[in-house]
Amino acid sequence: MLVDMKSLIPILLISFFCSCSKKSDTPAIIPSIFKITEVKLNDKNVQTNNFIPSGIPQLKVSFNAPINHTSINSNSINFSDGSGDVAYSITYLNNDSAILIQPGSTLKALTRYTIYLSPALKSVSDINLSASQSIKLLTPVDSSDKYSRISDNQLLDLIQSTTFKYFWDFGHPVSGMARERNSSGDVVTTGGTGFGVMSLIASVDRSFISRTEGLARMNKMVNFLLNNCTRYHGVFSHWINGSTGATVPFSPKDDGGDLVETSFLMQGLLCARQYFNGTSADEISLRNNINILWNGVEWNWYRQGNQNVLYWHWSPNNGWAINQKIGGWDEALVVYALAASSNTDSIPRLVYDNGWALNGGEKNGKSFFGITLPLGPDNGGPLFFSHYSFLGINPHSLTDAYADYWQQNVAHAQINYTYCKNNPGGNNLYSSAVWGLTASDDDNSGYAVHAPYNDDGVISPTAAISSIPYTPVESMNALRFYYYKLGDKLFGPYGFIDAFDTNTLWFSNSYLAIDQGPEIVMIENYRSGLLWNLFMSCPEIKRGMKHIGFQSPFLN
Repeated sequence: MLVDMKSLIPILLISFFCSCSKKSDTPAIIPSIFKITEVKLNDKNVQTNNFIPSGIPQLKVSFNAPINHTSINSNSINFSDGSGDVAYSITYLNNDSAILIQPGSTLKALTRYTIYLSPALKSVSDINLSASQSIKLLTPVDSSDKYSRISDNQLLDLIQSTTFKYFWDFGHPVSGMARERNSSGDVVTTGGTGFGVMSLIASVDRSFISRTEGLARMNKMVNFLLNNCTRYHGVFSHWINGSTGATVPFSPKDDGGDLVETSFLMQGLLCARQYFNGTSADEISLRNNINILWNGVEWNWYRQGNQNVLYWHWSPNNGWAINQKIGGWDEALVVYALAASSNTDSIPRLVYDNGWALNGGEKNGKSFFGITLPLGPDNGGPLFFSHYSFLGINPHSLTDAYADYWQQNVAHAQINYTYCKNNPGGNNLYSSAVWGLTASDDDNSGYAVHAPYNDDGVISPTAAISSIPYTPVESMNALRFYYYKLGDKLFGPYGFIDAFDTNTLWFSNSYLAIDQGPEIVMIENYRSGLLWNLFMSCPEIKRGMKHIGFQSPFLN
């Protein structure tokens, strides 16, 4: 039978459209989980910390389903700089399955921003985001000056005087002693007070405070130490209650004498004895009381049974439980110098050679970055090794059987500088102007000893600044950069903050006595040699250091 094709066309068309209609009615597959599939910053995959160039960044977040517009608010997407929220705009892309997040204006320099996407974000199917995501944005340095340019001498005056306010303002109202840090309440520090005493002397000499004011504060501290504080065979504890003089345990078994902290204190007190040399009753009383404290230290007791080494701690409750010998190259050379110089209980040379110098075991002699390091750990260790003992001990032309100590300290500082400049760890900001690894606050562990062997990107301004006698050009470059370029982040009412993390852009909100003091003292030693001259002028220091083998024109 013949078929009329023209008559079949309408039937075929109806069949075709019905077939199409059946396919379009099939429901789309709706994901049961709403999740982020990709995050890109300026078209690059995001990292843990994302350093961005100047300008307005573009953060593209892609999802596995279209997003519900009404779920976007400050609870679901939060853009913050740590101190407040940042206004942002949203642009929808890819049929609403991606969004572009942009801040409303250019971001602040050298600031850590966080964009947080929470499970409050929903898809069009009203499914909550399965997991939150936090994206860190880190902005670069603003190269403009934060403060007006002044001469280098004026800048050094400013750094010293501002930093000294820490010791002046945070000196405990009862004892006058230095608080451990600006938030320590009644807890004062023995070693930090010694650094504060030396800072006070420099500040009197520079007329930041009057001699009368300085003398009154000195007498307050020394009278408190003499009359209120517990001494353990003449040795003070690490921490003291500034109101009562009672020992504050530094750790569970460290609740007695700390010979190293006491040595830092005695280093400062001997400088004060030499400086306040007038004939007034107050100056005579100060010197007499300092001598009582100085001559009361029983150095040989801390040999733990007459061994040929000094021990760091002793407690009437725990005895020698900590059992920490003072030896090898670190910050404690001044302990042996003082112990040898005692008028009442001097140690023999054998204790120095065997205990401190390890009979030559402290020697290094290897080369790092082409610089020979005479003593201590590879790459020199933290920079406070070349600061604390040398606030008073003048390393110029100072030698013994083991090293030239000027060469040692210059090499240590130069190695630390070169390591940071070369930046083998790839830390942000490290350069010829941002350098210096030492012990300081740390955003990862609270407090850490930073050195080339333990470098997590945390720089402490005191490291480079206190090295200024050894690296004057490099230290001044760092000081200028910290003040002029980073001053809005680093410089406050008590000088430079303790530390900052170059990788996370964390900035400490604290000041520490043991870091503020060396800045003032070592700048002064660089400028005038004042504290070096005072300490090395002590007759007992001349005698004692020569007794254990040191040679120096300053000991004659």
